Amino acid sequence: MKEHLYKTWIEINQKAVANNIRSFRSILAKKTKLFAVVKSNAYGHGLELFSKIASERGVDGFCVDSVIEGHKLRNLGLREPILVLGPTLPHLFEEAAADRLTLTISNLDALTVLKKSHVAVDYHLKIDTGMHRQGFYLDDLVKVLKVISHQSSDIGECLRGIYTHFASAKDITYPNYTLWQIKKFKEAKEIFRKAGYKNLIAHTSATGGALLYPQAHFDLVRIGIGLYGYFPTKETALEHSLVLRRKLNLEHVLSWRALVSEVKNLVAGDYIGYDLTEETRTKTKSGIIPIGYWHGFPRSLSSRGEVLVKGKRAKVLGRVSMDLIVVDLSNRSKVKVGDIATLIGRDGKEKISANDFGYDAHTISYEIITRLNPMIKRFVV
Repeated sequence: MKEHLYKTWIEINQKAVANNIRSFRSILAKKTKLFAVVKSNAYGHGLELFSKIASERGVDGFCVDSVIEGHKLRNLGLREPILVLGPTLPHLFEEAAADRLTLTISNLDALTVLKKSHVAVDYHLKIDTGMHRQGFYLDDLVKVLKVISHQSSDIGECLRGIYTHFASAKDITYPNYTLWQIKKFKEAKEIFRKAGYKNLIAHTSATGGALLYPQAHFDLVRIGIGLYGYFPTKETALEHSLVLRRKLNLEHVLSWRALVSEVKNLVAGDYIGYDLTEETRTKTKSGIIPIGYWHGFPRSLSSRGEVLVKGKRAKVLGRVSMDLIVVDLSNRSKVKVGDIATLIGRDGKEKISANDFGYDAHTISYEIITRLNPMIKRFVV
């Protein structure tokens, strides 16, 4: 059994992955492709492990952050289209072309460098419609067209698509900004159409946009957090059911477990952990769990976080250390060394989601799962 071989591990539920892919397929038109966003180690789920499952369950393509991530997927034998969302350094252009990756070009400097490289690599242009991170403004597109349409270069022939990213699609209280971004993107599409680029792939929506703005599905959607079983916000889940008049049943894919490595009894007045931050008031049974902030359990959960042991919640006592936490087991008489603690996931009737985890740590589920240490062993269950 894996729990006899590892102090801590992560479980990836392949049935949940399949369910989530089916769920998103059900809200898309047949012509709209579904790309799985697997950047940041597949949101902490394991880049290669999760992508292999997603490929077997029929996603149409992948979005990664870097050529390095794309190269890993090609080495797995995955043949689907792969779009690199982040910037690419020039010395990686040839590797990207060899791996049949599609790059993102988001500014004139990068476009000029790509043109001068004479590397025939496919790319999408990113349009800044209001996020104000990567991307060309609409006013830049006249210059862009001059660069890619120049007769001395074949860079125009490698242009495969245009896309944008919504700044607040998950904010149900302010749809006007997203609607304005959709309008700006359609204007960009028209600029390219008039210039003769009539068959470009167009895409705008990540999970929030796909759920709340079906008019912005275009040719493909880029689904990240949704494929891992989470809505971008609680409000998004509710509003989605109102927009599409049906509930999308997403299942959490990831569970994080660890062993109880030591059990000990404390007396009133004992201090726990670094800096004497917590003192026991009564006799206390404590359990030591061999994970800490290095593994991805935030230090902000010191003296306030919870884990599950034998189906019950156990509060963190004292400071979260680099590799260890201490939890209160006083309401359990039969916990022993080798029992399993659940940091994220279900144990009996109790459950701790990444949303719960993030709320307690004053952050969001995205940060919690993406910061789970990639060295923790992941298993398919």
